[in-house]
Amino acid sequence: MTTATTTGPHPHGDRLPPVRPYQSYVYAYPHKTAYRRLPDRPLLSTLWAGEPKDALSLYLHIPFCEVRCGFCNLFTRIGAADGLTGAYLDALDRQAAAVREALGAREPVRFATAAFGGGTPTFLTPAELERLCDIAEHRMGADLRAVPLSVEASPATATADRLQVLAARGATRVSLGVQSFDDAEARAAVRPQRRADVEAALGRIRDARIPVLNIDLIYGIDGQTAETWLRSLDAALAWRPEEVYLYPLYIRPLTGLGRRAGDADPAWDEQRLRLYRLGRDHLVAHGYGQQSMRMFRRVDAPPQGADDYACQTDGMIGLGCGARSYTAGLHYSFDYAVGMHEIRSIIDDYVSRPGSDFAHAEYGRRIDADEARRRHLLQSLLQAEGLDVAGYRARFGGRAPADDFGRELTRFAERGWLKDAGPHTSTLRLTPEGLAHSDAIGPELFSPAVRDAMAAYERK
Repeated sequence: MTTATTTGPHPHGDRLPPVRPYQSYVYAYPHKTAYRRLPDRPLLSTLWAGEPKDALSLYLHIPFCEVRCGFCNLFTRIGAADGLTGAYLDALDRQAAAVREALGAREPVRFATAAFGGGTPTFLTPAELERLCDIAEHRMGADLRAVPLSVEASPATATADRLQVLAARGATRVSLGVQSFDDAEARAAVRPQRRADVEAALGRIRDARIPVLNIDLIYGIDGQTAETWLRSLDAALAWRPEEVYLYPLYIRPLTGLGRRAGDADPAWDEQRLRLYRLGRDHLVAHGYGQQSMRMFRRVDAPPQGADDYACQTDGMIGLGCGARSYTAGLHYSFDYAVGMHEIRSIIDDYVSRPGSDFAHAEYGRRIDADEARRRHLLQSLLQAEGLDVAGYRARFGGRAPADDFGRELTRFAERGWLKDAGPHTSTLRLTPEGLAHSDAIGPELFSPAVRDAMAAYERK
């Protein structure tokens, strides 16, 4: 199949219109802004009755941070009033008991992977982290020492005592949100930290001997140059992290940097693309393999252990007021917000709930056959390994991806984003430039209904 550059000539001589490369980070589909209140409040026991439960993912959400970065639009609040973290864990325990009961006792339930996210899970004290692990193990039945367990941390909260708890309880991966090793860039991103503190936290993580260290870095910060970006990359590489994530800076409404949100800025897009390509090539040259637009893994990193969870097909149990859960027919969560006042209100409501409230789904979106195909394509195509065509056919009644998304795939190929996609192709993969434009490709695959729901969402 003939391909072309992003804005280059069409195979038939027409010039393709330019595409904004940074439209939306598609880490889950549909996005929570497409969720709506479920008037029937379905019972979880009904939703999960016919679902496979032998390779689930477990996610526990902690909605607290010591600070809120200027770019952050996650469901999290700054600090916690006296007793709030304990009350939150009490509610999490009630929710876990209700969810585990809803999963049923007649068939075995197995979790293939687990994660603590947020927010910042390490905002909790060591004793509270012990309790968080107890909820995952004793309430939900997850064997944290037998499956991959990932935990997010910040430099200020990655203390030796917290890391000791996580290592002892089976954590296999710690992800540290560094963003930049340049103090001026960190301030520009409203990420108040000093490089010396970041380096000290990295040393403590290595001392804890948790097998996988991931370092998050951001490109596109005000004042960032190719030289400062490379210095941050080299500072990260000095620790030989098993994984590195490279995130483009997004400026979204209701965040600290939100005054610039919504402004199309071609020069900024070009800057981010240049820095992305520079970072990608630098990591590859230093022995990292690209797993997706954002994720790079050191090629000689030890395996993380058994992980047979497939995000395209398997279910997820999310606990906590900012978590989402997936069944084949419904994705559900609690209410969603970005603004501080609304987030606090949702957290206060969550901690006041009796256990019986957690037996129902309250907000969500139904997943019909079309949405299931879109989700499968998105979750596969945006990974470097691509989409297995035979697996797609087996799951969706013998239909090929081109039968369902022929126009979109043709557009991607014409832009040079898709490798050869002929009728006998066994795997659909993005080109290097396709991976670079993942944040444009993902939104092109949203259904009209999801697009309309997201557009109609009232930000709060």
